[in-house]
Amino acid sequence: MRILSGIKPSGEIHFGNYLGMLKPMVESQSRGELLCFIANLHSLTTVFDGEQMAAWTRQMAIDILALGMDPEKSVFWMQSDVPEVAEFSWYLSNYTPMGLLERCHAYKDKIANGISANHGLFAYPVLMAADILGYGVNKVPVGRDQKQHVEVARDLVDAFNHRHGEILVKPDPEIGEDVATVQGLDGQKMSKSYGNTLGIFADAAEVKKKIMAIATDSTPLEDPKDPDANPVFAWYKHVASPDAVAEMDRKLRAGGYGWGHAKKELVQAYLDHFAPYRARRAEIAADLDGLKKIMARGAEKARAIHLPILENVRRCVGVRYL
Repeated sequence: MRILSGIKPSGEIHFGNYLGMLKPMVESQSRGELLCFIANLHSLTTVFDGEQMAAWTRQMAIDILALGMDPEKSVFWMQSDVPEVAEFSWYLSNYTPMGLLERCHAYKDKIANGISANHGLFAYPVLMAADILGYGVNKVPVGRDQKQHVEVARDLVDAFNHRHGEILVKPDPEIGEDVATVQGLDGQKMSKSYGNTLGIFADAAEVKKKIMAIATDSTPLEDPKDPDANPVFAWYKHVASPDAVAEMDRKLRAGGYGWGHAKKELVQAYLDHFAPYRARRAEIAADLDGLKKIMARGAEKARAIHLPILENVRRCVGVRYL
């Protein structure tokens, strides 16, 4: 089974990114052939500062490796290092109805909010389809808000294969139900746009400041509390041992234990959980030449998978004429 994951470089990786995508992605290395790319071409729809784009891209590569990506076991590359994907995207564009793109939520949301959308944003689902279909993948782990893009890719498989035969593999989306929506500091979905995130590699002072500021109810200390009333317990379940989680649940329900106590336990558990990743990140960041070699090898492996598929598509559409 071939599994594909891609993530845009858009700044600091936060807890929601980790739970919703990065942790499941790393874990999927044990259940199939994982292909993971940094979607820097996709980020160009909204990021126009070249220096910022390069810095975020480099940071994302370091972060993903630090969180457990094994470049020897999996295929890990930079989207732009396989430029043929843009060529494949053009071929797919000619099988994509305008109405299909007009119904895509990213474009509709921009228009609904009075924001001018560029062609890159409008055609974003086609490039994403090229990322997916260009590597013959079977499974695409995504959040609920990205499921539509996999459905677009499936529609394009039908359109292309209907005309040319069974050339492209139809992928299936995978959504981890337990972490499909991760609560932010304010109880809403965690998102940079809401300013309610907490970084995976944030320092201890920032972690403590943000967690201690989580909004909680005013239930008296001595009264029982609902563990699911705010993000504190929800986060704790992901960074503490099962025994510690069960104990916090018991103390909250019994009363005599406040949210302030729970927050302090969460701070320590959060820092302890990510300590090994922070140490690994420092090692990788100190060897940028090594990072460059890792990404170059990954691109070679990705192109070896992509080019045979693309060559079949070239023959189907007729650009191979001799």
